[in-house]
Amino acid sequence: MTDSQSKDLRPDLQLIANLIAPESRVLEVGCANGDLLQWLVHNKRVDGRGMELGQAGVNTCVSKGLYVVQGDADVDLKDYPDKSFDYAVLSRTLQAVRQPREVLLELLRIGEKAIVTIPNFGHWKIRLQLLMNGKMPVTRHLDYTWYNTPNIHFCTVKDMLDLIESEGLTLDAFVPFDAKGDQLDQSLSRANWGAHQALFVISD
Repeated sequence: MTDSQSKDLRPDLQLIANLIAPESRVLEVGCANGDLLQWLVHNKRVDGRGMELGQAGVNTCVSKGLYVVQGDADVDLKDYPDKSFDYAVLSRTLQAVRQPREVLLELLRIGEKAIVTIPNFGHWKIRLQLLMNGKMPVTRHLDYTWYNTPNIHFCTVKDMLDLIESEGLTLDAFVPFDAKGDQLDQSLSRANWGAHQALFVISD
């Protein structure tokens, strides 16, 4: 299995797919239309399960033959047994849940490892837009206006690393990346300033 075979996925999902070991147990929370799960099931033979808030996404996943249930990460993760998955995945969703800290801890209770990606609100273009325009930034990758955005907890790479440290969690891998999914310098200051998104592999 080569990394190039995941090139049809969104860049953040490509990075996640390349980290997951074949034949592992994976829960993807906020799996949307199931692109990652479908790729993992077909290419890495994982035992893949999903949770999605939107009924349309659930219907799409089921039509693909995926095991996906409708659920709210803030409420329904408690129904999963401890360490029932090798990986609990949350891609570009942590900033949209009501209780991000609690959701992160639930992922680590359920999975041996949590793989989380976030949009980096510390990116220099976002900072510059707010400074110059005095309005909430709208970018190609964060294309919501303030009144219709699902993102209710704006966080930066540095904020996420602070949360991991404050909870005494272990950071197994950290990958800041640009809009194309290309990995960037991992130094904190450069990642916090220059990364569009970042991936964290976390264990407890």
